[in-house]
Amino acid sequence: MFGVTTELLTTLFAITLTFFIISRFVFGPFRGGKKLPPSPRQWPLLGNLPEYLKAKSKGRWLCDVLEGFDKGIACVRIGSAHLILVSCPKIVLQIVKEQDAIFASRPKNMSSALFSRNYLTAVFPPHGDQWKKMRKILTSEYISPARLRWFHDKRNSEADNLVKWIYNLHDRPVNLRTVSRHYGANVTRKMVFGRRYLGEARADGGPGTLEEEQVMAIFQSLDYSFSFAISDFFPILTGLDLDGQEKQAKEAFAMFNRLHDPIIEERIRKWRNGDVEKVDDFLDIMITLKDSYGKPLLSTEEIKAQVIEIFMASTDNVANSVEWVLAELLSQPELMRKAVKEVDEVVGKERLVQESDIPNLHFLNACARESFRLHPTAYFIPPHVAMADTTVAGYFIPKGSQVNLSRFGVGRNPKVWDDPLVFKPERHMKEASTMPVLTDLNARFISFGLGRRGCVAGNLGSLMTMMLLALLVQGFDWEGEGSLDLMQTGDHTCLALAKPLEAKANPRLPPHLYGTT
Repeated sequence: MFGVTTELLTTLFAITLTFFIISRFVFGPFRGGKKLPPSPRQWPLLGNLPEYLKAKSKGRWLCDVLEGFDKGIACVRIGSAHLILVSCPKIVLQIVKEQDAIFASRPKNMSSALFSRNYLTAVFPPHGDQWKKMRKILTSEYISPARLRWFHDKRNSEADNLVKWIYNLHDRPVNLRTVSRHYGANVTRKMVFGRRYLGEARADGGPGTLEEEQVMAIFQSLDYSFSFAISDFFPILTGLDLDGQEKQAKEAFAMFNRLHDPIIEERIRKWRNGDVEKVDDFLDIMITLKDSYGKPLLSTEEIKAQVIEIFMASTDNVANSVEWVLAELLSQPELMRKAVKEVDEVVGKERLVQESDIPNLHFLNACARESFRLHPTAYFIPPHVAMADTTVAGYFIPKGSQVNLSRFGVGRNPKVWDDPLVFKPERHMKEASTMPVLTDLNARFISFGLGRRGCVAGNLGSLMTMMLLALLVQGFDWEGEGSLDLMQTGDHTCLALAKPLEAKANPRLPPHLYGTT
């Protein structure tokens, strides 16, 4: 991995000096005298590059910088790049509501370009026509209320499959991280590809080798997306892979291509040859969309890129939140009893929970909200970029600054939350009784992003999170395996439990509900 050496610092100093001189001649002198957000002491030209290079976890280091100033906003400079860090909900709202149009872009970097096939998708691209086109397609054709109803049976079939799979595992400890991640991937696969499996179906409902490889690719790609790679700040270093991130990202991308491309290309051929007549899933929808001239609206490359992005966006938030909820409920049995009691009262034991039950599961909703607050899946949401000079919270934000809203910092802000490190679902009961979607309009926690660059599928993500959680609570009595360790990892960008949660699942419903008869 990346080591700090005199030679490296000398090289980066020379690169930074070159960019500084060029920017002076091309863009004019730096507009000094304006008050930037508070910042650690900076080296001439290098800024905070030496500290950045020494940090094992870049996200953790940035959160520590932000917390150290106790202002809810801070600035770190890496070479010539300004990173604006925010953990105050009021400042977050200034960015994503009051000045949403200014902060509606994304940075360009190695991983974004790779996974989006050079910015062809809805999440990774900078502000522009391509982003608007793909976002419009997703909002109208994938997650609109009408489409969610159209996809209902596909999601529902995965509820049945989930309880069957766990039932078949109940004689041994269940890895809840594996279960949660594959549930999200299965639901997405059914909606996008119209199939549960990439390969041969398994009788017990569990994943096969190809599904395991796909989930590995999803989480490996997420680990190296917006991960503060050195080449993100010094693009001239792209290709040298000084911190090893390019190799990992390219491995994940290659796995996606190997698993997805044959399915996509075969389906396109079938539509072109007239072998398919009925639209059955989102892949069919993308293939059959037409522009105003009656030609295909999306190229093959756009379809392939958007499929990867959907899988990346659909799995981690759901899986991480539910694994943490189960861990917290197991560590606080009185909360588990309260959750089970609610599900039994709302749903009963003679049928499986349905999506129509979710608006009435207020305590489970509060548990999910508390998990998003206390245990976010990553330190930061995908970064915004300032498209013009502006002022936020009284501080100057230069054009081109990368603005990082801290899920970790907002959710644990002691000025916002009492006992911020304690899992207390009750604090969310008011919102949980009126808002099925797991978001906070006041930005006191950040689940699916906010503003025009926020996740367009917060409603779908909330449905998947609540269904997974409700099925696990309703279907089984859980017994923890040994002492429960609630330590979180954080060496990279992922904030999962340090060790996957394992527990024994004891069925608590009639056998026929598990698909055994």
